[in-house]
Amino acid sequence: MTTTATDTGESGAHPRFAEAMRALGLDDVLARARRFPEATRTAAEAASAIGCELSQICKSLVFAADGVPVLVLMDGASRVDVRRVREELGAGKVTRADAGVVRETTGYAIGGVPPFGHRTRTRVLADSSLLAHDVVWAAAGTPYTVFPIEPKALVTHAGADVVDVRERTA
Repeated sequence: MTTTATDTGESGAHPRFAEAMRALGLDDVLARARRFPEATRTAAEAASAIGCELSQICKSLVFAADGVPVLVLMDGASRVDVRRVREELGAGKVTRADAGVVRETTGYAIGGVPPFGHRTRTRVLADSSLLAHDVVWAAAGTPYTVFPIEPKALVTHAGADVVDVRERTA
């Protein structure tokens, strides 16, 4: 049987992401992916569906640093401080990437971008806040599917640099 972008198979994960998980030897993690009838495209929707804390959601956000895409993994309760991202990368300008750039870079639509298994290799920054949890939940390539993973494994498989790029409250 041939899979398509809309045929998510047993795990509910996007076929490209499921293939990436298997290639990384993460079949056991893929088996724990959960598909929900309601969307999990925002951190709040995902936390509500899963029944976990908002900070246990891993958002995969694409930015453009001097025009070059970079992925930032951030806990669901925090916001990215673009000034800190700019400083971390030594970039002149950092902005949120538009939907077209996100899809072109990752192969996935906003709201379903997983932390790895992308169409192209990009620099990845993971905020240190993710390491405060035993397990975090991330998108599995669709806006309805998430998977649980230990944060250190997430950082390793995403090839991420652990940084502190979240906004601070005054």
